[in-house]
Amino acid sequence: MEEVRKIDTVKQYNDEMGVETEHPLVSIVNFDEIPTYIQFRRYMGLYCIFLKNIKCGDMRYGCQPYDYDEGTLVFIAPGQVYGIDSSGQVIKPSGRALVFHPDMIAGTQLGKSIKDYTFFSYAVNEALHLSKKERAIISDCFDKIESEIHLNLDKHSKTLIVSNIELFLNYCMRFYDRQFITRTHITTDILIRFENLLYDYFRSGKSQALGLPTVSYCAEQLYLSPNYFGDLIKKETGTTALDYIQTKLIEEAKEKIFVPNKSISQIAEELGFKYQQHFTRLFKQKVGVTPIEFRNQN
Repeated sequence: MEEVRKIDTVKQYNDEMGVETEHPLVSIVNFDEIPTYIQFRRYMGLYCIFLKNIKCGDMRYGCQPYDYDEGTLVFIAPGQVYGIDSSGQVIKPSGRALVFHPDMIAGTQLGKSIKDYTFFSYAVNEALHLSKKERAIISDCFDKIESEIHLNLDKHSKTLIVSNIELFLNYCMRFYDRQFITRTHITTDILIRFENLLYDYFRSGKSQALGLPTVSYCAEQLYLSPNYFGDLIKKETGTTALDYIQTKLIEEAKEKIFVPNKSISQIAEELGFKYQQHFTRLFKQKVGVTPIEFRNQN
């Protein structure tokens, strides 16, 4: 098993890359200026954004291959493992990296909202593929941050650097929204597979054995990270993945309610509820009446 190197500071990362550390908490690395390397794996204690200009080995996120190629952005958050599998071949990378320590944004508005940038938790087949215009905007963001790093530190440095990082991330949010739209063939396929997954879950008895289907379970079955899956469903349907699951669950419940001699407690158990009152509460919340009232009305 290949050794996983732990990188907790910006200086450690810069030393690995063979570049000078100009700021203790943030760095821009130009891969065109670093030496060649073979494969590696790293446990990161930093936020990292990689812009890859060329294909340079198979990037791995944890133990899974990452969908990236020329002109893509890859996002890594503290606590994640990434690496390059070069199959023993020497690699000459091209592109840039923005690396910053969590302390860089501590106490700032970005520090409070960093969890809202859910793409830091995206995983397999979920990189951001940039158009030519988008790449130019991202390159400009790199330039602005790098320019601030090169200046002598003063009382404005942190504010300006953090502001430019936030601008960078907001552009990434916009470009991901675009990607959800332009890759509709992929998102539509996932939505269809999601519906089929839920249909099979309720009809095969898994709900009785495993309980209610969760967002994490569905994402795992579709080979997606929970955050990417949730964001994709939200963009495609206008509702959260949990709401979508609950809507399908209520549809199943309505069919079961009209089965002769089937009690409400039986229905709740078949759908995966531990307690009938939880089923009744959700049904009334979604439909406006209790299951018994719905049965009587119809």
